[in-house]
Amino acid sequence: MNSKPLRPCNKPGCPNLTRNGYCEQHKTAKAENNRYYDKYSRNKKHDRFYHSSSWIKCRDYIKIRDNGLCQHCLNEKRITVGFLVDHIVPLTADWTKRLDENNLQLLCQSCHNRKTTEDIQKYEKK
Repeated sequence: MNSKPLRPCNKPGCPNLTRNGYCEQHKTAKAENNRYYDKYSRNKKHDRFYHSSSWIKCRDYIKIRDNGLCQHCLNEKRITVGFLVDHIVPLTADWTKRLDENNLQLLCQSCHNRKTTEDIQKYEKK
């Protein structure tokens, strides 16, 4: 017996109820979207880098260096657990800084999303 309560599907506007994130109808659609993105849009060079042992070691070091705390929140006098190691200058802007520890910071999900949006506006316009 599944003890999870039914809740609305994560797809906006879908009236179906599910115990997981997406209903059966939208679960396959999400998988198709991911497959398309992986095949045609994802940067293969960056994808290989993020799976390399050098990145994994560097990422783990940054998490320890930053004491597991989001650096943006810490600057605003908030204590928040950081989950994502972020490049201050994105890989698309300067590939040479990919393992530079001065170019890396630990961020929580909301700060990372905000920074990514700012990076897209800042670096994609050039």
